Amino acid sequence: MSSAGGRAPGPLLLLLLLLPALPRCAGRRRGIVNRSVPDVCATCHIHATCQQSGGKSVCICNYGFVGNGRTHCQDKDECQIGASKICGNHTLCHNTHGSFYCVCLDGYRASNNNKTFIPNDGTNCTDIDECEESGLCGHNARCVNTQGSYMCYCNDGYKLENGERSFHQDGNIVSCKEIGCGSPPEMKHGYVVGNYSLLPGSAVHYECQEGFYSSEGKFSYCTANETWEPATLSCKGVDCGVPPSVSNAHPTSVSGTTYRSEVTYDCARGYLMAGSSHTAVCNAKGQWDGPDLVCKEIDCGKPLLIPHTKMTWDNSTTLWSRVYYQCQEGYYFNGDRNFSECTIDQSWENITYVCKEEELFSNFSIFNETCVRWQRKTGRLGMQETYTFHILGQRLDEKMFSEDVIFNISTSEDNPKVCLDLNSGSNYVVNITTISSTNITVSVTVAIQTKDPPFPEVEFVAVKGSAPLLRLRKAEDQNGPISLYQVIVLPLDLQSTFICDSFAATTFFSNTTDIKGYVAAEFRAKDVADNMSIALGDRHYYGKFYNAPLKLGEEYCVFLRIISEWNKVRTQSCAVWAQIKNLSPTLQYMTAVGLGSVAAVCLILFLSFSVARSYLHSTVHPPPAAVACEAVHLSTTVDVAQAGIASSFLETETVSLL
Repeated sequence: MSSAGGRAPGPLLLLLLLLPALPRCAGRRRGIVNRSVPDVCATCHIHATCQQSGGKSVCICNYGFVGNGRTHCQDKDECQIGASKICGNHTLCHNTHGSFYCVCLDGYRASNNNKTFIPNDGTNCTDIDECEESGLCGHNARCVNTQGSYMCYCNDGYKLENGERSFHQDGNIVSCKEIGCGSPPEMKHGYVVGNYSLLPGSAVHYECQEGFYSSEGKFSYCTANETWEPATLSCKGVDCGVPPSVSNAHPTSVSGTTYRSEVTYDCARGYLMAGSSHTAVCNAKGQWDGPDLVCKEIDCGKPLLIPHTKMTWDNSTTLWSRVYYQCQEGYYFNGDRNFSECTIDQSWENITYVCKEEELFSNFSIFNETCVRWQRKTGRLGMQETYTFHILGQRLDEKMFSEDVIFNISTSEDNPKVCLDLNSGSNYVVNITTISSTNITVSVTVAIQTKDPPFPEVEFVAVKGSAPLLRLRKAEDQNGPISLYQVIVLPLDLQSTFICDSFAATTFFSNTTDIKGYVAAEFRAKDVADNMSIALGDRHYYGKFYNAPLKLGEEYCVFLRIISEWNKVRTQSCAVWAQIKNLSPTLQYMTAVGLGSVAAVCLILFLSFSVARSYLHSTVHPPPAAVACEAVHLSTTVDVAQAGIASSFLETETVSLL
């Protein structure tokens, strides 16, 4: 309210009072309009991942989903191409959100014994032998397994009451009616051999089951009273006796000494187990099979290198051996303990043992993996300084590898930078020491990861009609140590889909039905000589792989793969080596066929000449058979020579590629 006799201020007065505040409000409104650029990664779909591409952030749908990565990533139905193609034969495919799984049809089971599987490990569906279930077909009947099912048949001497030959129980009780003497008596640990009759006077022959033996009578006879005469067969179990001894090992469990009994071994303390089996099994002949066990003494190799330390070590590398460390003069200890032990893992313990110096380089760091840089001390800026580099290198996978390099550099830069020539797939300790009165040293460890080996240098060969002789050139270890060379054979139509790092090391005799190619040969790098010759299909084993003969009339593509393995990391590079089209029979094979034909013609002419000679008595005689054979032989030789078929390692029989 206003004072006495006055009125409230009018709207015009209020407007004048608010005018000074208007510019500030307008400024604030303009500040609100200027918004920041949205974060692309924040807009990614829940089933997408943000990645960097060309300096920009991009949303990409996760594996198992398809879409633009931002507004939608929908599930990819892997089953739409068909269960037999993605899961294999006798399967059903079930799509899930972001993945899928496979199940076997009724009457089949997965080879990994799981109800569901994803066939990325070679799992397939195999027929279930329902006949393994005892008594499935009832009394006096036998079970015969079929693909995906089974059938029951009455035993000899029995028949179905309804006259049918076979039956399926399916919950219904079906009985087999006895004929004549009926089923012969059962023998403990024995079985009937061959066919037998149920009529009086017939005999049944018995044998002991596997793992049992008998020296008594093995027959039972059907009497006139239609009853079986008791057999005198008595089967006794075999006994393998005392289990075999294994050097540097001892038995941990013994289930017995009879048939199929097992003995499990373990290596003694200080030894490491090698071999594919550490169990011996009693076989049906009363002998122990296995074990394929070798116990090697644990060896940890050279101890760890710790900068600025002196080692006290008796050169022992066996289990629980110790190496002691002591800081060099001018350094002090900072860690948990001063020794490391050789462990059961066949490696030296990692310990926290650091020798520190009071005055070190400042801001010392590693960049670009093999380069070092540091900052000079304030009191030495602009002055010429000489540094000694001492580089020690080791490889975990190659105990014989060692590198020890020493060199000097001089510089007056305040922030020196030095790039080192270090090998891939190696661990280094780099010591840098100033050559002055203080001799300050700083050390750093550098691990250089292995890189893809260089692409194989091959002389590409394209041939028709025969397999070429390939020459292998040894590659340089420029990206790290090379471990293996592999020769891969593929059908020619799969060349465009071949991926070097995804192709499994499949042998020619692999039982996996969906593999179309195979590894024909594998060579260790140390066994490879430059320009080494390789003949495809020579039937030899190279490493664990069989160089199988090639199939006539097929077309192939041959790859050479170089593999590097370091610190449990595997890298590889591949190159197309050869293309082979329209494989034809070898010259040796055609020559053998021709000579066989010549021999047959000669035999026919000789027999004809003998018959004619016994009937003809005129003065005119036919030409001798030997002359005719010579003429045919000459004609055949000319035909084979003109064929011009090159010799190669091919087979005349049919060989199926896996």
